[in-house]
Amino acid sequence: MKCPRIAIVSFPGNNCEVESLRAVKQAGMEAVFFRWNDDRAKLNDVDGYFIPGGFSYEDRGRSGMVAARDPLMAFIAQEAEKGKVVIGNCNGAQILVESGLIPLGEGLDMSLARNVVSGDAVGFLSEWVWITPACKRDRCATSDWEGTMHLPIAHGEGRFTTRDKDLLQELKKNDQIAFQYCDEEGNISEDPRVTPNGAMYAIAGICNPAGNVVALMPHPERTPNGAPYFVSMKKWIEGGRSKIQDTRNKQGIKSQSTNALLPLEEAKSIELFIDTVITNNEERTVEAAARRIAPALLLKQLKYIPLKVEPSEYLRHIGNFNPNKEIAFVRRVGRDGTVCRLTRWNSATKHEEESTSTVLDGLKILRRDEPFEGQGDPGICYVIHGIDEQKMCSNDLLEIFGNPHASSLRKFI
Repeated sequence: MKCPRIAIVSFPGNNCEVESLRAVKQAGMEAVFFRWNDDRAKLNDVDGYFIPGGFSYEDRGRSGMVAARDPLMAFIAQEAEKGKVVIGNCNGAQILVESGLIPLGEGLDMSLARNVVSGDAVGFLSEWVWITPACKRDRCATSDWEGTMHLPIAHGEGRFTTRDKDLLQELKKNDQIAFQYCDEEGNISEDPRVTPNGAMYAIAGICNPAGNVVALMPHPERTPNGAPYFVSMKKWIEGGRSKIQDTRNKQGIKSQSTNALLPLEEAKSIELFIDTVITNNEERTVEAAARRIAPALLLKQLKYIPLKVEPSEYLRHIGNFNPNKEIAFVRRVGRDGTVCRLTRWNSATKHEEESTSTVLDGLKILRRDEPFEGQGDPGICYVIHGIDEQKMCSNDLLEIFGNPHASSLRKFI
């Protein structure tokens, strides 16, 4: 029998290629290293794809967002449609969710959002967890094993979540929740000691309706404990598994796209916008991703902080503002909601100066990521040219600037 060939797909910033190559080989498969910009002829006879962990494109915008919109992922989606196995671990899982291949293959239905426990962000997690298969052994490409598996996690955005009220029940009904966090004895729990990232329903991994695409946040490739995961992948391919029938009610899942205009952000009396002195690489990368859809789009990205104190009190702290790297603009808004003054902070004199800058001219969108408490929280301000609000809201552009399942987008005056 032909040895299965698995392409280890590496985007700029991935860092788990070596472990992934080793795990695939130790499971008895042939591993083919493939950079995102290699000649696709190398993929002509591969049987499956493995997207490893790391920080593709430095997690610019959000984890997995940019790589998910690379043309290579459209090709891999076509390969998955043919029945080929596509596995993504950690950043690979984030890419699969952002691409829409997980969970339904029809759009952005979930988010792998920032780690949150009891409403509070918990930052980057690097520790060991237990997982167990939550679906039938033959349900997906990597679930053909029993018991528990002790694995490391290493992520800042690993919380499976969705704002689609019907989706979780649909996933349960269709047996797509492939893996859940558990204790050493296999008891599944959302307790932070068991599910440290706050994932809904203790979800550690999900498969697509056909079972051939799997997204998992922990790292089975980093430990011998994960061997059954890759052996299952090999058995699935060698068994020539046909697609599992898609039994879900597609009418029950609502599209996240909308033609409605963005809600308006209530202006605060004092607002701070912080730009960078040097090129903002995240700004340029997010712009490049957006220009795949809107080629004329131009983007400026700023940090946004609504202030309840005078700007001098906030800006004098190096932890808030670094004058060697950043430029601060102060906007004051009148009680009627109109802008009455724009100044630039002079870090040498420690005073505000009148400004004629056009940095805030254009369509302004505020992004806030969970957890957030209300409209007074800091966020990211995108100033956009080259496209109007109606066109922004009528296609997939908004999903580049914020995942609707873990972020809010509002329009500035």
